[in-house]
Amino acid sequence: MEYEPVIGLEVHAQLLTCSKMFCGCSADYAGAPPNTHVCPICLGMPGSLPIINQTAVEYTIRTALAFHCEIPPYAKFDRKNYHYPDLMKGYQISQYDLPLSRNGQVLIDDAGATKRIGIRRVHLEEDTAKLAHIDGASLIDVNRAGVPLMEIVSEPDMHSVEEARLYSLKLRQVLRYLGVSSGDMEKGAMRFEANISLRPAGSQALSTTRVEIKNLNSLRAMVHATAFEIDRQSKLLRAGQPVEQQTMGWDEVRGVTYTQRTKEEAEDYRYFPEPDLPHLEVSRAWVENMRSRLPPLPDEKRDHLVRDYGLSLYDANVITAEKEIADYFDRAAEAAHARQVEAKAVANWITGELFRLMKDSATEIEAVKIPPVQISELIALVNSGMLSTTIAKQVFEEMFVSGGTPAEIVRKRGLAQISDAGALVPVVERVIAENPQPVQDYRAGKEAVLKFLVGQVMRATRGQANPTLAADLIKQKIESTR
Repeated sequence: MEYEPVIGLEVHAQLLTCSKMFCGCSADYAGAPPNTHVCPICLGMPGSLPIINQTAVEYTIRTALAFHCEIPPYAKFDRKNYHYPDLMKGYQISQYDLPLSRNGQVLIDDAGATKRIGIRRVHLEEDTAKLAHIDGASLIDVNRAGVPLMEIVSEPDMHSVEEARLYSLKLRQVLRYLGVSSGDMEKGAMRFEANISLRPAGSQALSTTRVEIKNLNSLRAMVHATAFEIDRQSKLLRAGQPVEQQTMGWDEVRGVTYTQRTKEEAEDYRYFPEPDLPHLEVSRAWVENMRSRLPPLPDEKRDHLVRDYGLSLYDANVITAEKEIADYFDRAAEAAHARQVEAKAVANWITGELFRLMKDSATEIEAVKIPPVQISELIALVNSGMLSTTIAKQVFEEMFVSGGTPAEIVRKRGLAQISDAGALVPVVERVIAENPQPVQDYRAGKEAVLKFLVGQVMRATRGQANPTLAADLIKQKIESTR
């Protein structure tokens, strides 16, 4: 029997707030010495009382609106009770039966087909402390404890590892466009938990037995762990053995999942309302104000580039994959319009030469020295005939390194394209004299040889000759000496 996976993801994203979820400690703890961003509330000291971070609530509702969720009029916080060393109070303040949102969706594109992935809820909780296991000892850093953590829970609508990967990338993309989370997985700002079960291929039934893989700290880990677990369960079922419901961990070194504990159900956490925090009343006016301030999101931006700038769907997807790249292109395209330069040409330079230089130098777009306006300035020089495309690429590389303007670099290095026939005639005559056989071949009707001769002129002028003019002069010279 063939089986297909049923996958649901819980994605945890740290929010970009200045302070923590329930206290005034700085949430910017990355790189700080251990246990320096803490207070009695972070440490769970008796008598300390939490205060709700309003910005974190707003960020969560904004995210829910971006995913087309319903926003109920009331929400509350709950205590999720479990005992683990990184949980300072012995419980986590989270949300259970009255979250900030529910019933949304995300659209992903898989091999040209659009698929809807349901969002069960987007809710808010606090992050835990961080454990480090060194030389047989377990050390704890409380800096992370209490950082606002948004949890996005999907419906079990994914049926392949690729769908789970595309869904995760789409979430990260939207969060970055909204500016609510960095999505930086290397710093633990985005983490995954995968719920996986198998069912007979073609069946619509949901398995009652599922395995949860906890604490997947990167997209790569999520993809590999999910693929391994699907394979593990498939082998068990084909061998006639049951799949046990349990919580698993992921061993990155060995590339295997391993049992942590029997899978808990919601009642095992003994949720009850957080007595130290009031219920939240979410007014319609507040929600609509946040909805009106949502920025253009990736799909909307992509469609705009295709519709209004004539970009291919592929190029539009490449440019909008990261908000910073999309913003850079917007500024470059605006400057291009003023110079009567096509936005499509701007896109070609960004996705071609700029991306190549960024990759080779491991440079992020924020550190690129070329102001967006200078992309169209360079293209305008090519369009005017002042620069050949070959020389323009050399100029672009220097712009990338030095930050100089195209005009400055061309003037300083004397790189302007030679479009003066009088200056090119001596070069053309020398090339014809030095290449008698190709000249003879051209006279015999082999017109493709003309490209070789033009190439020799370009080489002699270090790429500065106007290639169209060079070709015309070569043809004229050969014809005149028959």
